[in-house]
Amino acid sequence: MIKLFMTLMLSMSFAYASSGASTDVIPDITFTWVGIAALVIFVIGYYFVAMEEAYHMDKAKPALFIGTFMFILVALYYYMNHLNMDIVHVQVEHLILEIAEIFFFLFVAMTYIEAMIHMNVFDLLKYNLVSKGYSYRKLFWVTGIIAFFLSPIADNLTTALILSTVLITIERENRAFLVPGAINIVVAANAGGAWSPFGDITTLMAWTAGKGAFGDFLYLFPAASIGYIVTAVILSKFVPTDVPAFDASKEVKPTLAPGAKAVMFLGVLTIVCAVLSHQVLHLPAMWGMMFGLALLKLFAHNINRKHGKGHFDIFDSMSKIENNTLMFFFGILAAVGALYFIGWLGLAVVVYDPSVLGPTWSNIGVGFLSAIVDNVPVMSAVLKASPDMGLDQWMLVTLTAGIGGSLISFGSAAGVGVMGKLPGVYTFGAHMKYSWTILIGYIVSVSIWYVQYEVLGIIH
Repeated sequence: MIKLFMTLMLSMSFAYASSGASTDVIPDITFTWVGIAALVIFVIGYYFVAMEEAYHMDKAKPALFIGTFMFILVALYYYMNHLNMDIVHVQVEHLILEIAEIFFFLFVAMTYIEAMIHMNVFDLLKYNLVSKGYSYRKLFWVTGIIAFFLSPIADNLTTALILSTVLITIERENRAFLVPGAINIVVAANAGGAWSPFGDITTLMAWTAGKGAFGDFLYLFPAASIGYIVTAVILSKFVPTDVPAFDASKEVKPTLAPGAKAVMFLGVLTIVCAVLSHQVLHLPAMWGMMFGLALLKLFAHNINRKHGKGHFDIFDSMSKIENNTLMFFFGILAAVGALYFIGWLGLAVVVYDPSVLGPTWSNIGVGFLSAIVDNVPVMSAVLKASPDMGLDQWMLVTLTAGIGGSLISFGSAAGVGVMGKLPGVYTFGAHMKYSWTILIGYIVSVSIWYVQYEVLGIIH
């Protein structure tokens, strides 16, 4: 047992230590048959993900297939050419660690949301909003503003999951409200996370890499907030002005189940634990989330002893999690990891050369690339390449990677989460119908950054 334990510890240490150094000895296979094949497979898989609505095929299926198949092809190429198989093994292990952090973070967040649904938290919130006589348009603004200011604290993914759940409890049929409302939540959550060091995974990566101090990111607030407001103002014009049906004589005000307030408190505490785990203890954020899940399990055991065994079944909440969303994350991140390992993402670094595009236009392009590929691996590629840039440019790429993911429905963790919550409603096609409004907000955000940092010279 001791020998096994030591072996595991040494292998994990090797994976971490070699993840950076091994990139110097990885063969360039970009323009080999496997490099070309992997790129073609990714494009075809991406097509089926984007055309989910047309083919009636869940986006997780093509994503999971290309994510696993691409690395199998890479490993086969290494085997056939008698290359060092340990390189593939180490890189895949490192990728699994990166995916696991997001995977388990999302798993816990979804569990808490399902638990709060069980406790009637969102039904009561819906009643309180609708009973006030708010129109669809006012509900659009309320949910969006909450998302923008909750995201810097709770992170954009958790925020999007919570607010999309509120959205679907308010209305389940009116797509004229649901689609713009879902887009509004995604844009607000991503914009809110862009100016907080732990509001988005990309900002967290830039902060922990030492590309800016805590306070430096707060200066992105004007660009993120005004860009979001511009998009929301335009988007709100497409939202109905009528009021959701509500009959006070028929509607019964939901009551919170016993223990609901404790579950909400534990949810907030779990987020705090996630932040403290990373900032203070230097553990992955998901470690704090998993600790919060342990607290929820202990609470469920205690409350069931008090109110009966079937009062709160934590495993029932887990069974209702959108597993397709988790599988999509695994597949798409694995696929992008394969592209990075092969060398395709590394080729993009050349554009930072002043003789090509230069840092400003390259960082603006990162936002568009983030929407297509996913902002996490794109930001990871930029940080690993570490082009020679000043603080102003590092803040720009943080901003564009954060808000650029909103341009396409699955370009960010928030968008993927909402797609899982509103299947068949918030789809790639539905999002693209209004993507031009997001593009306008993106341009406004970048313009404000330019005025702040390049015209006024505010760099900290």
